[in-house]
Amino acid sequence: MNFTTLGRIFPTVFVLLAVLLASSCVASAQNRYILIDGSSTVHPMMQIATEEYLKDLGRGVKVEETFSGTTAGMKNFLAGEIDVAGASRPITREELKAAKAYQISFVEVPIAYDALTIAVNPDCTWASSIKISELKTLWERASEGKITLWSQIRPGWPETPFKLFGAGKDSGTFDYFKDVVLGKAGELRNDYTASEDKDVIAAGIEKTPGALGFLPYSYFVKEGARLKALAVEFDYDAIRGQPVQGAMAVAPSEQAVLQGIYIPFGRPLFIYVNVKSLNAKPHLKDFLFNYLMTADDIAARIHCLGLPKISYARSIADLEAKNVGTRFSGVPEIGLSVNDMINRRPR
Repeated sequence: MNFTTLGRIFPTVFVLLAVLLASSCVASAQNRYILIDGSSTVHPMMQIATEEYLKDLGRGVKVEETFSGTTAGMKNFLAGEIDVAGASRPITREELKAAKAYQISFVEVPIAYDALTIAVNPDCTWASSIKISELKTLWERASEGKITLWSQIRPGWPETPFKLFGAGKDSGTFDYFKDVVLGKAGELRNDYTASEDKDVIAAGIEKTPGALGFLPYSYFVKEGARLKALAVEFDYDAIRGQPVQGAMAVAPSEQAVLQGIYIPFGRPLFIYVNVKSLNAKPHLKDFLFNYLMTADDIAARIHCLGLPKISYARSIADLEAKNVGTRFSGVPEIGLSVNDMINRRPR
């Protein structure tokens, strides 16, 4: 069955699910709450989903939705303290071990794609692209206090000091950026302005001459002309520790990410759902189904890259059947297209 045929079928499925949601049973009064934490990249989508659920369907339900970063949120999730964790990267090997140790079964739900964006202050007129090898030189721990000028990154760039901005250590964006630029064993330099709040990062780049930083595509787009994105040349594979021949500079865009050519910064976004919470809280399933039926529209509203409707329909089926596990092996995978990702099954 091709995507065109599925596209005709799944809207009908969504209509039927909407009817089921409207007639769902009322959960016990003492258990009508939902706890969500995790990624600040995923947070804007979850915030809209929460507001719309409480407005339309969630009478009497309390939803506590916040963001402490992917890594911090996953710690809370694996401790059984929250129902849903937002994540801007797949679950790691260490987190999989913790899930097994604490007997936390989960359903992995892809919700969108992101283009992690290398942004500079618009006054940086000399730069239009940057190589991964140059980002490695710029951001590795050995460069701290030594690499401080744009001229040290690429010959011909001015002797202008730079300031660096990026995600803090509790963020999945931090983990992903570090891994694909420096490798799993690498460490970022400490002399940069770090924040879990991507608006703070964007404002810092905008207001600081010579600034460079990394942030999710949705936050970059929101800033408009106040920031400038650099095209990225994938000339070095940090995961394998080897150079890449024939790479071209690619700017962040919806088309580049969905095709899997914005390498290595195109990445999927997720929520992880505790199966015990699904069993105990019927209203949690109502909330998630309501969200997934409109997730592509919500993603578009905040400039995230929504998935095909078939992906959200499969996620609804996974939640209904409680198909536990992950599509990933606990390490970053680069150059993964949307179709490649959604055609995998959890295991």
